[in-house]
Amino acid sequence: MRSSIPTFGELLAGTRDFAVHLEMRDDYGSNPRLEAWRRGQRVDWNDRESWWHPFHQTISDAVSRGVSIRRARVVSEPVSEYIRWEHYSTEANVIAGEEVRWLPRRQATDVLLPANDFWLFDGNLLRVHHFAGDGSHVADELSTDTNTLKLCEQAFEAAWQRATPHSEYKI
Repeated sequence: MRSSIPTFGELLAGTRDFAVHLEMRDDYGSNPRLEAWRRGQRVDWNDRESWWHPFHQTISDAVSRGVSIRRARVVSEPVSEYIRWEHYSTEANVIAGEEVRWLPRRQATDVLLPANDFWLFDGNLLRVHHFAGDGSHVADELSTDTNTLKLCEQAFEAAWQRATPHSEYKI
């Protein structure tokens, strides 16, 4: 059964100015690319066809239209295995056109952060992600509540300002 919530691609296709993504978990469960990395398989970044996915094309298309896409990740240190893999695989996000920054959790104590990860589109539509304790995705919800939008945008910007650009963040 199809969810009544538009897909990420549909939401991003309707975005005109910016999309921001705040991630705050240290583990999002297993996936085939993580398992391959665990087995020692590494990406040949020069062979784009081997790693370029529809998600990357969606990001690239939006950036080509002039949409700014930024992602901030709040992480515990020392980082989890999942975050080590995510840091490694973030090269794909950067090549697609995302700006990515990393914020150690210990540097975010005085930043009010929402309880859930989210995407914010043009400051007027929020897609909230809900996860189970094991990192598996449970559900998404949309919000256009003005107070929630403002809180999430402020939280993202506060995290972004403190965070370290991907190219400088060493794990």
